[in-house]
Amino acid sequence: MVSEHDHICWGGGHHHSGGHTLAVEGLCAAYGKTAVLSDISFSASCGQTMALIGPNGAGKSTLLNLLAGLMQPTAGAMSWNGVPLHSMRHETAFMPQRTEVDWRFPITVRDLVEMGRYPSTGIWRSLRRHDIEIVDKALDTLELTELQHRQIGALSGGQQQRAFLARALAQEAHILLLDEPFTGLDVPGMESLAALLRSLAEEGRLIIASHHDLSTAAQIFDHSLLLNNRAIAFGPTAGVLHEQNLHTAFGKRRLTVTP
Repeated sequence: MVSEHDHICWGGGHHHSGGHTLAVEGLCAAYGKTAVLSDISFSASCGQTMALIGPNGAGKSTLLNLLAGLMQPTAGAMSWNGVPLHSMRHETAFMPQRTEVDWRFPITVRDLVEMGRYPSTGIWRSLRRHDIEIVDKALDTLELTELQHRQIGALSGGQQQRAFLARALAQEAHILLLDEPFTGLDVPGMESLAALLRSLAEEGRLIIASHHDLSTAAQIFDHSLLLNNRAIAFGPTAGVLHEQNLHTAFGKRRLTVTP
């Protein structure tokens, strides 16, 4: 694992002293004429882990797609350290749900991680020595060096998640966006991934992930945004996930959170 003194910008020479903030103000989104998100506002900084929590159809994946630049909002603004987020796309890396990935695609773990260098090199350019060193370090950090020549579909669920995280590290992104990263993992895999996300945040990254397991949210994420097409509560996870907020988000079903 990377020590606390290593920085995400492994080879770029761009060192940040902390305090970078993602600010989302009045964000709205729609599919056609159907509104999906309305007036979403929050701010989060490097070093934080943040969960997006809400029922199915609440807009969690849509919000991640907006932050990743995969769709455009109908209103509102997103900025990173005061600069429009759309002009800082190299700062964000997106990890889709495992069910959305074709694991039969004939690429190796190393091929996948090398894709993280494309924003810097372009798709058709050969990797420079500098890029190769960054890819090597990403593989080593995620303990994938011995698996780097294995086809991605031959990995376990936890290994597949680590491979996508290694791609994000190779990109040198500061904002990591994950769509339901814990779905389908067994308990050891969940615990390993949770520890890894906390470690990545401690190194200076902002982790934002959709999450459905209320019983584990406070153990993994220090902040949460509870939403159901609109923002219901945002702040430290333990305070957000109290019964009144959950009733508002999930309706009449009575939900409890196990500490």
